[in-house]
Amino acid sequence: MRTLRLSHFVALLSLIILPSLVFAHGFKLGALEIGHPWTRATPNGAEVAGGFLKITNNGTEDDRLVSVTIEGIARVEIHEMKTENGVMSMRPLKDGLLIPAGATVELKPGSFHVMIFGLTQPFVEGTMVKGKITFEKAGSADLDFKVEAVGANPAEKHQHGAATTTTN
Repeated sequence: MRTLRLSHFVALLSLIILPSLVFAHGFKLGALEIGHPWTRATPNGAEVAGGFLKITNNGTEDDRLVSVTIEGIARVEIHEMKTENGVMSMRPLKDGLLIPAGATVELKPGSFHVMIFGLTQPFVEGTMVKGKITFEKAGSADLDFKVEAVGANPAEKHQHGAATTTTN
């Protein structure tokens, strides 16, 4: 009887823990933690999309996000979006994005983000988009962007923080 109860407990525990592990995908690359890369589903005919993620530098040296590539996409840029005097502007960061030591930088809608150009097919909610991320010091790693619903903003939903850059 105890074995049966223990097996029920283990099964219940796995139902609680596994979904949170799958949802909160991320990984480490040297001193950097890369959290929940995501993008939004796109309608048929859309030619651009945005990519978002959170980068925490637990190291003692600054690093720099220098590139992101997406399978099957010819052009991907790291962008900054900001509002000055009531006018919103967006520009590519030619030298990449600084990730200060001891800080978290969040790429999110309306701020820093990955701009994906030349979509040949829509991003479909619930799928993953394969890519690669490269840092000046930490090197490169494969990553998967989870495709969320059109208009989704998981960063707000899961309280990943409102600031674009924070110090740990």
